[in-house]
Amino acid sequence: MSPTPLRLVVAVNPSASFGRRSDVGASVVSALTAAGHEVTLLLKDSFDDLVTAARREIAASPDALVVVGGDGMMNLGANLVAGTGVPLGLVPTGTGNDMARALGIPHDDAESATRLLVSQLDRPARVIDAGRVTRGDETTWFACMLSAGFDAVVNERANRMRRPRGRSRYTIALYLELIRLKHLSYRLEIDGETLELDGTLVSVGNGRSFGGGITVLPDALLDDGLLDVLVVERLGRLGFLRLFAQVARGTHLADPRVHVHRARRVTIHSDDVAAFADGERVGSLPVTVEVVPGALRVIAPA
Repeated sequence: MSPTPLRLVVAVNPSASFGRRSDVGASVVSALTAAGHEVTLLLKDSFDDLVTAARREIAASPDALVVVGGDGMMNLGANLVAGTGVPLGLVPTGTGNDMARALGIPHDDAESATRLLVSQLDRPARVIDAGRVTRGDETTWFACMLSAGFDAVVNERANRMRRPRGRSRYTIALYLELIRLKHLSYRLEIDGETLELDGTLVSVGNGRSFGGGITVLPDALLDDGLLDVLVVERLGRLGFLRLFAQVARGTHLADPRVHVHRARRVTIHSDDVAAFADGERVGSLPVTVEVVPGALRVIAPA
């Protein structure tokens, strides 16, 4: 039993709640209840209904919000609690789970992640940064990565695919889009400096990876008050395949066509491409991304 019972809200991904991981949400609630906590379970038929119910619960200032799902659920949670002081916990059941990887949460073992969650509730929450995205009059948040190039195009195709599950889905989507590789003209404004280029890939990271552990920003830190901006110059198909081989070896940052800028604010302009934040579609460019230091409190190892 926990020495200090907490009032917790558990939100379960609607997609996971009716599939092969349908038992995870119930297991999380059972473990938290057994530890002596008061738990409100949110299990809805759609994301819109889930957001509405969760927003109502967050307004009552619970001791924490726990999301069960993948990066999309982490993104949902970040958008609900960023700047509120309400801690955010995660039990990953998704296909990518990149934020779980960044936080040191078991990304492929829900039981281990649940045990870690229960144990961490007795410890102070970890304070990390978040990315805030402005597109016109709309504002949204992300915890791990924003994509705005070939990576976003691949993300869009992967989201449309039902099979296979896991990282292989992203890999297949990557090869399918590589066949029709399109280069983009960018104008980037990075902390007030303008950069114009023809490029292949632009990502803005608070975390280190996308696509289920593709570590494109190995030096990114969650709590340094900066975003890492990855810019890859124009590449042909063979060059792009070689780049991903370099990523697997951890040597891609030495490639002269790969650039990383550390910044507090970046605006990305380009035609015919959309931005994705933590795998969720934000919309067409331009977008402005800025880091908000300490915006999130997360239930994760220090």
